[in-house]
Amino acid sequence: MEKSAAFHRVPKSLIFLLAAACGLIVANLYYAQTVVGPISAATGLSPAASGLIVTLTQVGYVIGLLFVVPLSDMLENRRLSVLALLALVLALVAAAFAKHAALFLTASLLIGIGAVVAQILVPYAAFLASEQQRGQVVGNVMSGLLLGIMLARPVASFITDAWGWRAVFAGSAIVAALLALLLSRALPIRQPAPGVSYGALLVSLGTLLKQLPPLRRRAIYQASLFGAFSLFWTTVPMHLASEFSLSQQGIAWFALAGVGGAAAAPLAGRLADRGWTRLFTAIAIAIAALSFLLAYVIQGSSAASLALLVIAAIALDMAVSGNLVLGQRVIYSLGNEARGRINGIFMSIFFIGGAIGSAAGSWAYAHGGWRLASTLGLIMPLLALLYFLTEKKSSAAQPAPSPAGH
Repeated sequence: MEKSAAFHRVPKSLIFLLAAACGLIVANLYYAQTVVGPISAATGLSPAASGLIVTLTQVGYVIGLLFVVPLSDMLENRRLSVLALLALVLALVAAAFAKHAALFLTASLLIGIGAVVAQILVPYAAFLASEQQRGQVVGNVMSGLLLGIMLARPVASFITDAWGWRAVFAGSAIVAALLALLLSRALPIRQPAPGVSYGALLVSLGTLLKQLPPLRRRAIYQASLFGAFSLFWTTVPMHLASEFSLSQQGIAWFALAGVGGAAAAPLAGRLADRGWTRLFTAIAIAIAALSFLLAYVIQGSSAASLALLVIAAIALDMAVSGNLVLGQRVIYSLGNEARGRINGIFMSIFFIGGAIGSAAGSWAYAHGGWRLASTLGLIMPLLALLYFLTEKKSSAAQPAPSPAGH
């Protein structure tokens, strides 16, 4: 058994700290997306290779999910979180002072790896909560993480406009250092059960994925929705600039409108605690599909069309954030000792979906404009909905295999 104090009710101050930490940490994955141009110009990166900035950050994140997050089932979590944050600080400092493309791209990869500390803290919050409170606690923490995702792009644009892109990474390095100090003092100790080797943990990833159908199912649902989400936010800035003639600042304000979608996370957590996961999973997937259908039929560059596009953005963000919390409520019920690895598998699969969505969106917009991009965005949740219809109503969460996967 894990060594911990009994937590029946997690203090609100600790939930707030975990939510803020997750949001501020995961934002580092998205800061560069809206400021790729200035970074490329300053570091000598060619326009054709500028996409490597975002790609390498995402690759680093997946590497961290597969090789760092499993350590949370082996090492004391508070110490692991602080060490990962300090590594993130160093990577952010390197990015802020990089003058050459090679150094910045290396720093981008390391930023992605360091940012996985957010995926150590989310299951940490689930560990602290009682079974009855777990969905609500995870929902509140995930709302902070999702706010970080949604605010990162506009915040980076505004800061770059005022002080330059280096200030984005320098400021984030200071924030990450402060978080390391706060978490080292505020988090209780969580020591997983001893006796599991790192090699056995890695081997068990495949075993867990094979033996836990709810994990596979929830990962595929979220990969489809996050793929649509990534496609939307990859292509909509180009669409807003060409169709509505919005400036970079105007696009940043549009991105801020989507932040309202994060409000669905704590609500979804409460609904999951009441046993309504299946119903609201279907609703979330359907809302994602309807939001892209609305985006597809919008024509013209009028204020009304822009308002409808804002509604589509908010609805899509609500669907994605709500379904994410519903999925995590399910996977965190599969086993305490394997929770870090289960979360790592879940997140890596759905981030792969996001990477596919971003790549597909860029290709579709270049070859067929907004219509083709929004068509692909509609297909993704529709495929998830078809897969959902194959789910058996009686299917329930099942315990995870033993830590070594045997």
